[in-house]
Amino acid sequence: MVLSYTKKRLLTLLMILVSGIIIFILGLGKTGLVDETPPLFAAAARTMSESGDWLTPKVNGIFRFDKPPLIYWLMGFFYSLPKNEIWDSLGTLSARLPSALGSLFLMLMIGDTLFCWPQKGDRQFLTPIVASLGFALSPLIIIWSRTAVSDALLTGTLGISLLLFWRRMASNNNDQCISAWVFLGFAILTKGPVAFVLAVLTLTSFLFSQKDWKSLLRKINPKKGFLITILISVPWYILELIKEGKPFWDNFFGYHNFQRYTSVVNNHAEPFWFFLYIMILGSLPFTPFLYHGIFKAFKDFLKSIKDSCKVSETLFTYSLCWLISVLIFFSISATKLPSYWLPAIPAAAILISNSFISLKNKNKTYLYLWIFNILIFFGISIAFFFSNIWLSSINDPEMPNLGFELISSGIIFKSQLFFSLFTLLAITLFSLKSKNIFLYLQILLLIGQSFLMTPIRKLADTSRQLPLRNISKLVSGIREEKETLAMIGIRKPSLHYYSRQIVFYEPNTKEGLINLSDRLNTDRRKNYEDHPDYEYKSLLVVIDEYSSRQQHWSNINHQKLGEYGIYNLWRIKKSDLNKYSEFLVNSGYKSDWKNRKVEKF
Repeated sequence: MVLSYTKKRLLTLLMILVSGIIIFILGLGKTGLVDETPPLFAAAARTMSESGDWLTPKVNGIFRFDKPPLIYWLMGFFYSLPKNEIWDSLGTLSARLPSALGSLFLMLMIGDTLFCWPQKGDRQFLTPIVASLGFALSPLIIIWSRTAVSDALLTGTLGISLLLFWRRMASNNNDQCISAWVFLGFAILTKGPVAFVLAVLTLTSFLFSQKDWKSLLRKINPKKGFLITILISVPWYILELIKEGKPFWDNFFGYHNFQRYTSVVNNHAEPFWFFLYIMILGSLPFTPFLYHGIFKAFKDFLKSIKDSCKVSETLFTYSLCWLISVLIFFSISATKLPSYWLPAIPAAAILISNSFISLKNKNKTYLYLWIFNILIFFGISIAFFFSNIWLSSINDPEMPNLGFELISSGIIFKSQLFFSLFTLLAITLFSLKSKNIFLYLQILLLIGQSFLMTPIRKLADTSRQLPLRNISKLVSGIREEKETLAMIGIRKPSLHYYSRQIVFYEPNTKEGLINLSDRLNTDRRKNYEDHPDYEYKSLLVVIDEYSSRQQHWSNINHQKLGEYGIYNLWRIKKSDLNKYSEFLVNSGYKSDWKNRKVEKF
């Protein structure tokens, strides 16, 4: 039975959809939020939902101007759904769904684009699946698509926009190019002007390679489209600027955009070539095929400059422009984070499918690439068999027994077994000259990431987040007369998220002790549901065991109320805290909280 074009398309998208649900959605709400940044996003979104103020994000009683509001609005929408506290008891499903859905929809768009516009030499409907899985199985995509931050949503909205731009240029009909500009507006509402810059760089570099660039530019209708993007993205910025004025301008545009790009923020200084390393990591374990795909696309790019070609066969050239734009833009940035590479991964996945197409004939390049890739598989397998070497080097104060727990839980053994079988299967399929070796290995990775990542996430949650959830419950249960809550030493925003209380965060230094005493008298803070009684005789303090050993903290009279993991809960009389603070001030120490950005994560 021969399937029609429409049925083949639907079947392809269905297979991609099922794969995406397995990777991004299953078990999404079974573990708690991962400190530090996700609880800040989740707390701001939940506050919007419960307070009714959907304009200005707020966390822990202060404004959070770090990111535009779309990520908060989407999270807040899920928090606002009926019975949310029942089907999302940890609050993590609502917070993570925008990231997961953004990646899922982009995965579908990648597959559909390659299905509707098969590139030169490709007539297989397998290529869309290979490209989609190449995107979804990237280690960076797997991590950030299940994390409650804005990076995956930016990747999704910007990626869909860029693919829609190309589809419009490659199309023969005269449909209006509205949807691409709409998604670009969403991308700007997700992370700011960076989305617009990356889109312009990609489109400009691609149009430069095309002889008929004027007609292609007319197809995407930039005048009308830019207006649509402005109407979607700009109103919030204007309203926020009118409402909050200079603090919003200085914080969002000054600090989180201009200063992050021109200077090093939060010690995230990396060399210029940092993203070349991240590009290798982001496409594992099939990185050699990415470089081959880039090489093939670069040859097509040079050819397209000299000779005209069908726009419908320029997707790989377009993807190369996309990837290079992200690479150059963020390599110039002074502040560099691995997550900055995420917007380039859709382009990298399409370029990997370029290699998949061009290597069907099993030439010498095919032979060398697969030998190199099998060596990578073998190296990963060997790394797990010698895990005792690198496990001993892990030094995480929040999970002091991580190495032992990884071994005792069976995760290391499962990893050894899986990657050994993976390597053996790769060698077997390569020896048998299998036509679809790439796809078979991707399917095995699809199964394996559920097999391995689920217990890893559970272990990390039990070790790092469960103690904080338990101590948050204890705080809520024994709080007297709206006592003030403080956290000393290790700073965890999830304490605020789970306890729903204002939390004063301070380091375990002598200055931190003085700061806490001073702030209890001067730093009046509240949110829509928590109004601490700053005049009450005592306060609650969550302090990690390392900080509790500091003499200036252990010398203060305190009542130990509970202990979970490395965290202790103390009750301290305010008079005792003030008395010891005065002693430290008289000894030459002084507060410094007014000279720094309080609780800046």
